[in-house]
Amino acid sequence: MPSLVDQVVAIARQAGDAIMEIYETDFEKYEKSDASPLTEADLAAHKLICAELAKISEFPILSEESSKDEIEWENRKNWNTFWIVDPLDGTKEFIKKSGEFTVNIALVSEGKAKLGVVYCPPLNRMYFATEEQGAFRQDADAEPVKLQVASEPQGDANWNVVGSKSHGAEALAAFSEQLGNVNLVSMGSSLKLCMVADGQAHLYPRLAPTCEWDTAAAQAIVEHAGGKVLTPSLEPLLYGQKEDLLNPFFIVCATQNERWGKVFTELATPANA
Repeated sequence: MPSLVDQVVAIARQAGDAIMEIYETDFEKYEKSDASPLTEADLAAHKLICAELAKISEFPILSEESSKDEIEWENRKNWNTFWIVDPLDGTKEFIKKSGEFTVNIALVSEGKAKLGVVYCPPLNRMYFATEEQGAFRQDADAEPVKLQVASEPQGDANWNVVGSKSHGAEALAAFSEQLGNVNLVSMGSSLKLCMVADGQAHLYPRLAPTCEWDTAAAQAIVEHAGGKVLTPSLEPLLYGQKEDLLNPFFIVCATQNERWGKVFTELATPANA
């Protein structure tokens, strides 16, 4: 039998195929109650992923496109091990056809992302990670490459900082200015976290709202590549621990550093107090 992560990789790839079929068409666009965008591709991927995960485990599923009744806190508060799914992370980028969107599937246990799969269909790039095996990137039909976060820059060397294309530009600019010596790169979806896991970026400060499904899978990639995802109190970001599905602000890094830690905490804490 394929391992659990192999099965989830296959599911993510199937969802990516379904998304790409719609991507090439003149697809319909909708608006959810919170004014965030929604497409046929989000819904198609959600249905496929939930159906396939139900075949390989009995764990409950928290998906961005789940109904409110399915993910009421009264049910979720008793979940110890469960799936967190973002069927199409980066819907705005999908609509713009930038290619910077992903399928995110994570297995969470006791608040921590134990397994993560992030698939970027336009690039045919798969990221996957488990506690036992570590984190990997696989491009198309190439062999998987093991990931390791980059060492922090020394002296006056530049920090490679990745940020969102759509959210928190002003706060990101303030962070970069206070940190100094920054090369700033914009990227969509959970690919930002994967860039830190892959050693392409040193930091990803997130000073704008996200939900648990936006980050869980990619956090597994980061942590199993040797990195960290930290809240404003510089504690690990956890899942399934509270009624509210919004994440606190966070920063993705290789190791904790006093220099950026002070800047991040000062910028992030007032908005989350």
